[in-house]
Amino acid sequence: MFNNLTDKLTKALRDLRGLSKLTAENIVPALNEVNSALLSADVNFKVAQEFTERVKVACLGKEVVESVSPGQMAVKVVSDELTKLLGEGEKTLNPQRPLRILLVGLQGSGKTTSAAKLARHLIKKEGVRKPSLIAADLRRPAAIDQLETLAKNEGIDFRSDRTAQDVPAMVTQLTKDAEASGSDVVIVDTAGRLQIDADLMSEISRIRELIQPQEIFLVADAALGQQAVDVAAQFNASTPLTGIILTKLDGDARGGAALSMKSVTGVPIRYIGTGEKSVDFDTFHPDRLAQRILGMGDVVSLVEKAQEVVDQKEAARMVEKLKKSDFDLEDFLAQMSQMKKMGPLGDIMKMMPGMGNVQVGAREEKMLGKTEAIILSMTVKERRKPDILNASRRARIAKGSGTQVSDVNAMIKQFTQMREMMKMMKGGRGHELMRKMGQMGGGRGGFPGGGFR
Repeated sequence: MFNNLTDKLTKALRDLRGLSKLTAENIVPALNEVNSALLSADVNFKVAQEFTERVKVACLGKEVVESVSPGQMAVKVVSDELTKLLGEGEKTLNPQRPLRILLVGLQGSGKTTSAAKLARHLIKKEGVRKPSLIAADLRRPAAIDQLETLAKNEGIDFRSDRTAQDVPAMVTQLTKDAEASGSDVVIVDTAGRLQIDADLMSEISRIRELIQPQEIFLVADAALGQQAVDVAAQFNASTPLTGIILTKLDGDARGGAALSMKSVTGVPIRYIGTGEKSVDFDTFHPDRLAQRILGMGDVVSLVEKAQEVVDQKEAARMVEKLKKSDFDLEDFLAQMSQMKKMGPLGDIMKMMPGMGNVQVGAREEKMLGKTEAIILSMTVKERRKPDILNASRRARIAKGSGTQVSDVNAMIKQFTQMREMMKMMKGGRGHELMRKMGQMGGGRGGFPGGGFR
């Protein structure tokens, strides 16, 4: 979502880094670039203007640390101010138990899927034992069916009454029933509309008055840009919000909603949705997103994602094999499987410092898929002993994987080089390793099946 913004801010920051002294005159061109970048990302005009002014004041008022250049100090100022713009510091979930959470929003914002994702997240990461999901959108039976299916898939308690006539009364009773059964968190998925109207706000207000929720989250679609910000402001005026769940941050929108939301509405973004899967949902960390926008990566989130999806026993086994330089194609296939659980390769690369501008799209994903198909077309013996892959075996593998013999040869060659590098690392042959990497390099990624461009 932030690719274009990241590119433009990176250029502006490069200009700032080159300054040996910060003055009111020489920082203007870079700040104009920053302002232009924000506006092109659909950030609210006033928010962009105030942001660049704060950066200017902070840059000129900063005492430069001896070990840091003025330009580097300016980059830190931009990073700090961007974090503040996004809503400095994460606000934790209300600790009261049982806890009542009301989800509101327009139809199509991802409210129902976010309800199930939130419940799963609270179990996995915030110590909630038994969340309950209540479907309160009786006007759309499909929404009830959807939430029921999502709840069943995640093994989460689900409640609704399709015959009810009074929605607020139904929600009140089902909330009491859920808490009586031991639920420590109740999440209510309310009805949405294509636009804000009196009936919608009246129903939400009645539910709020009856169940007294400690948290009221607006689910907003980031792809709507400034329209999402306007919706948040209107909801907050009618029903005081405690937070925002910003969905579809994996889309092609320019990101202005995320950058404007807190400043315009005063309501913090609490959670973000970054994809369709149940795992594509997390607590919003302003500092981490600021670093990613500035091309600095997000190692903390990468490690957390890996810890969540990677099989720890498998990881320990692989470490031992690497120590012994006993890495074969079956191991590589297992590693590919683990990596796929973490999400699209492009998303993973963006979390790695300095890799945000590496273009990883359908072509690169296809190349990895080709590598996987080649290995899967081998016998177990061939995966464990790649040295036996003679010409006839390679021809059979190419035919079975729907690839060319040249593809199989290239994959095996790069795998052999990678394994040789591992042996060098174990043997402490650093100089020879660097020479080999130079021979292999040519800007390619070192992955069997091809590199990144």
